[in-house]
Amino acid sequence: MARVKYLQRSDLAGVDDALFDRLEQERKVPTANIFCALAHAPRILDQFLSYANAIRASSISPKLRELAILTVGHCTGSQYEIAHHQSHGLKAGISAGQLNAIPDFETSPLFTEEERAVMAVAKESTLKVDVSDKTWNRIVPFLNDQQRVELALNIAWYNSGVRIMGALAIELEESYR
Repeated sequence: MARVKYLQRSDLAGVDDALFDRLEQERKVPTANIFCALAHAPRILDQFLSYANAIRASSISPKLRELAILTVGHCTGSQYEIAHHQSHGLKAGISAGQLNAIPDFETSPLFTEEERAVMAVAKESTLKVDVSDKTWNRIVPFLNDQQRVELALNIAWYNSGVRIMGALAIELEESYR
């Protein structure tokens, strides 16, 4: 059970209508549980959405971004993150076989060297925080400086997300079960 109530528009009617307008415009309806929980801190949620939009607009290919996000999800055991990003991954070009092989990406023949390099950075950053030069240098042939910074930001962003979900015990929506 979630540790805070999932707020709905009706709970904050007249107070934070603009925030719920934004959620409905930018995100799926019904609003995901994470956003309904974060609505308890409306000013932070508003900036959270802005930062999330900037992260999603990075110049990294959507497929690589989703592989990094799903690696974070698997490394942290976040079923919420995995469930929410599998559909994004499929849309970005990740095959169903690759989705299933993410936990074993290092030895799976389903991934390219570029994909494995990105996932290795995501795994090491998630599990160890500090990324070794050896692991980091694997992405250098594939990503320019901007993309490497954006990859680090994406990985950090989704690591913060899974920790928020874990702390608040955010439940997976019925439609994802």
